[in-house]
Amino acid sequence: MEQLFFPEGRLLATDENRELTATPDGLQRAFTEEKIVEGIATLCDGSLRLHVDLGCMEGLIEPDEVMLTRAGEVRKDIGIITRVGKPVAARILSIENENGVPLARLSRRLAQSDCMRAYLSHLTPGDLIPATVTHLEPFGAFLDIGCGVPTLLSVDCISVSRISHPRDRLSVGMPLTVAVKAVEPDSGRIYVTLRELLGTWEENAARFTPGETVTGIVRSIEPYGIFVELTPNLAGLAELRSDENTERLKAIVGKGAAVYIKSIMPDRMKIKLVMINAGFPPPERQKLTYFVDPEATPHLSTWVYSPPGSRKLVETQFDGPV
Repeated sequence: MEQLFFPEGRLLATDENRELTATPDGLQRAFTEEKIVEGIATLCDGSLRLHVDLGCMEGLIEPDEVMLTRAGEVRKDIGIITRVGKPVAARILSIENENGVPLARLSRRLAQSDCMRAYLSHLTPGDLIPATVTHLEPFGAFLDIGCGVPTLLSVDCISVSRISHPRDRLSVGMPLTVAVKAVEPDSGRIYVTLRELLGTWEENAARFTPGETVTGIVRSIEPYGIFVELTPNLAGLAELRSDENTERLKAIVGKGAAVYIKSIMPDRMKIKLVMINAGFPPPERQKLTYFVDPEATPHLSTWVYSPPGSRKLVETQFDGPV
């Protein structure tokens, strides 16, 4: 069977991985066929070696085999320590007997190298790929796009609706589908984007009707109004009352709001709202709604957010200059 490359954790419960890790013969076959297997890292010992539960026997990853580093990069020990308790993808280097106990020597670095060579190096801007959120920072989310190979999803590429921090939209361990935004030809670094999969203005606006009162999240207070997020890719503007104090209103940013939909104007890409109530706990983070099926559409050439006839053009050209 052809080797497929996924974010770590996706192979763990597959029939093939269970079969390969169920017996020493299965692990021997994985070694012979250079298959990637997954197990849970259970211990980082005092020598920074990762111990991995492979089911039928223990696996051991030496520090220099834990991760692939690019030229000039220095290995970060924290990257080893933080693998404990998580799935790791690895190739088997050898199967040995230590004091009569079988031990599989593993390389996560080699699995990542295979992933880069056979999968990631062939990606082009616009390709849709699976990913898993591994870490959140104010400037973006770090994702695993295959065997633990990291990439950055910058905060401005998470959604059209602006957020103050990636945690407003994402959580660690969350599975995603993202589009390749750019590939650096020299380093091979891959940058990704999510917002193009979360629907155009028209697709999101079609979920609402003037006259409805709905809930949203207050995202910002401006001198001319209050921006309320209705979906990750759609926000409306509620006008400020003449007696409103914008400084006082900043306390409701990030809070829930009930808004009356006054009008929807596709030509101006605007939704006018009337604030009914605000300041209550925001709605629970919901599963993201994708408007693109990666199996039916594995590649995007162009994404146009603006509705037809809009005065402003908002688009992403994947197949053209970045």
